[in-house]
Amino acid sequence: MKIEARIQRHPVLPVLPDSWVKFTFNGREMVGRTGEMVSSAVFAGGEHIFGHHHKDGAAQGIFCANGQCSQCTLIINGVPLKSCIVPVEDGMVVQSVEGLPVLGELDSSSVKSPESIETDVLIIGAGPSGMAAAKELVSSGFNVILVDDKDRLGGKLVLQTHKFFGSEEDCRAGVRGTKIAEILAEELRELPGVDIWMNSIVLAVFSDGTLGVRKPEGYKIVRPRQLLVAAGAREKSFPFPGCTLPGVYGAGAFQTLVNRDQIRCSERLFILGGGNVGLIGAYHALQAGMTVVGLAEGMERCGGYKVHADKIVRMGVPVYTRHTILAAHGDENLESVTIAGIDENFNPIPGTERNYKVDTLLIAVGLSSVNEFHSKALKFGIPSMLTGDAEEIAEASAAMFGGRICGRKIAFSLRGEPVEIPGDWLEKAEVLKSPGGPVAEYIDSTVKEGVFPVIHCFQEIPCNPCMTVCPQGLITTDGHPVMGLPEYTDGCIGCRKCVAVCPGLAITLVDYRKNSKLPTVTIPWELGDWVLEKGQIVTVTEWEGLSLGSGTVVSLKNAPGYPSTMLLDIEVPENIANRVAGVRIQNPEVTDSEEFVPDIPIDDDSIVCRCERVTAGEIRKILREGVRDMNELKARTRAGFGACGGKTCKTLISRIVRAEGINPDEITDFTERPLFAETRLGYFCGREEE
Repeated sequence: MKIEARIQRHPVLPVLPDSWVKFTFNGREMVGRTGEMVSSAVFAGGEHIFGHHHKDGAAQGIFCANGQCSQCTLIINGVPLKSCIVPVEDGMVVQSVEGLPVLGELDSSSVKSPESIETDVLIIGAGPSGMAAAKELVSSGFNVILVDDKDRLGGKLVLQTHKFFGSEEDCRAGVRGTKIAEILAEELRELPGVDIWMNSIVLAVFSDGTLGVRKPEGYKIVRPRQLLVAAGAREKSFPFPGCTLPGVYGAGAFQTLVNRDQIRCSERLFILGGGNVGLIGAYHALQAGMTVVGLAEGMERCGGYKVHADKIVRMGVPVYTRHTILAAHGDENLESVTIAGIDENFNPIPGTERNYKVDTLLIAVGLSSVNEFHSKALKFGIPSMLTGDAEEIAEASAAMFGGRICGRKIAFSLRGEPVEIPGDWLEKAEVLKSPGGPVAEYIDSTVKEGVFPVIHCFQEIPCNPCMTVCPQGLITTDGHPVMGLPEYTDGCIGCRKCVAVCPGLAITLVDYRKNSKLPTVTIPWELGDWVLEKGQIVTVTEWEGLSLGSGTVVSLKNAPGYPSTMLLDIEVPENIANRVAGVRIQNPEVTDSEEFVPDIPIDDDSIVCRCERVTAGEIRKILREGVRDMNELKARTRAGFGACGGKTCKTLISRIVRAEGINPDEITDFTERPLFAETRLGYFCGREEE
């Protein structure tokens, strides 16, 4: 049996078991792992084009892989469905969507009413904030229904192979996101009073105080005393010529393919966006053995944590600040991207264009909160709260602590008592949301004897594992126990625990004791033991990727007590030892641009509405005619009319409105769709299989 595009070894994740089912895609026999989504199985089989749009014949592929858009729609056993939320089954017949899908007839006989259920709290979203809130509520004696559209608990935690920042005490800093998901899920399942509904979608909030939920076994009506929305966020899109080509998709979709489904989905990729999502996506690609050609960020510096940016440039990934994507090129698949420098008004600078041959472009330009359920609940008088990314975009560590606070508030509210929150909880929650402070100046260490850690961390971020792990208590900050720049005081015993635990891979250990002329530098390593070997000559780099020269690999061993983290010992000349922060694994030539730069289509041709293929030019034309009612714009252009319900184009249309100088107060917003996700009519009448 041929297994295509599967990751055969990974430095952090255990390889998934060989449990396969057979299905067909457009008549071709394929295999998928038991339980994985149809979209992933098709993608792993080498098919990245999922169909062609009925309007202009444009090729369609995945974009979000999270059930938010409709780019991955396929005909599955005769029904058009979002393939990223449908598990593959043995014998499935899957077909691409060519033009408009044909709907079958509905038999209206044997209609039955859905089951109605009451609960104290309905929580939408089983990510870090939803699970933390559920734990707090059931511990307080309340019944909870926890609903999530995925097949496992954890939300985005199940995609995050990196070690977490934040507080070790409050959010398990220093532990990998995948492991935190397992810990939280196990703790939650052991508690009575929580009913967990996986593979289930909240479809609607109704004016009678109920919510409709689509479960695998049928449609249910839930009446909660309190609603808590912890549905996370969806990725923002970014319009440019070629933005809908198969091969252009969100960084979250990439993490889903690579870290959840272990699919080698790219050979050469480029990334747009230097926030934490884009930076971590680049690192995950390197871990999976892919080539990261570069990353473009529009601001003066990346918006994500500096340690995330530093660790990828140390490995050889160029980061182009004050740059943007001009266009993606290709016939039916992405073949190259063109970037350019931008001026202070974010306009491309002529003559700065560069083109790169890639097969994947990851869009990581921000997230939008999924808060529609909350606003509709408040409109209908249902008590509702927000937590996690549904409330405010922040790190998962903040989401965990925020969910805990939200659960406490709801518990007191349901008891009719004044809310009591421990005094330090709110302060900790704000600290964990910190996006990172200013970058401090580097001060070169002049010590040339003994053994000591060198901390390559120059930005205040919420993080304290290095301080809590040191058995001698030698790493501290001036003030706050979580925020602040860590500083080392003398007395190191060379245990190397700080090197192993650091989430930012920003601590090395320099040992002059054996050989003062060729000291040994210990570097944290998360790329597997097959990348380097003893005696190999490697290029060593300083904290921001500048080459310092060569070093010799002495050893590469597992860090005791820190799964999937290795300690790389390198012998280097004493004049560079204190500055060594990493090893370059990508040769510079693999990130070179091409000499030829294709012509760039005008911006008006950029697709804004993916579902209906509506361009920015069509939107501008209607706005310039004086239209201010988005429902009229929708009727005339079909923007927002598609299967995703306007989830991806609404924010882009708002950007165009602002760019046209139109006062947002003049705009009448879209009328909200009654259902959050398209659903077969059979669910509502008890015939969910039809």
